[in-house]
Amino acid sequence: MSWNLKIRQGWKRHLGTLAMVVAVFVAVQSWQTRKVPGGAAPDFPLTVVRADGSITTTTLAEWRAAHPGEPVALHFWAEWCPICRTEEGSITSVSQDWPVMTVAMQSGDAAKVSQVLHKRALPWPAALDPRSQITSAHGFGAVPAFVVVDAAGQLRTPTVGYTTEAGMRLRLWWAQLTGGFAG
Repeated sequence: MSWNLKIRQGWKRHLGTLAMVVAVFVAVQSWQTRKVPGGAAPDFPLTVVRADGSITTTTLAEWRAAHPGEPVALHFWAEWCPICRTEEGSITSVSQDWPVMTVAMQSGDAAKVSQVLHKRALPWPAALDPRSQITSAHGFGAVPAFVVVDAAGQLRTPTVGYTTEAGMRLRLWWAQLTGGFAG
């Protein structure tokens, strides 16, 4: 058997393995996000906490209106979640370029969440979700979770579990590129 033939057979085997890994990944993500509703993002009141301790109230619609014509991200996390901690740097980086509202699920009251944001030097806002009502309204039963709300208010590209910074940025870019623009 020639060397070139061995190399081609090796690549074919690796491509087959890669295709299987991608198929399993897509199947797992599809199963994990099966309860995420399609269509318009549910509007809900938000109590938003910042690391400096300030607290504001708004709604998802009002917050989105502050970012007209662009997609925004919702990141669901919990202070006790180790996988969420590994995503903190990615969320911080993405939030410097895109509007990101985080939702602190079952992470305590405003003082506790503010303390976590301050202690971990997290610059992003966190909506309080002490009873998982906001998280559940979006169809997520676990954290971390990430979903894009496009410019037209439609939920797009949800993920559950660890999402890379590149994956977050690609989802936002894709939502911007493929439509959902008001007007």
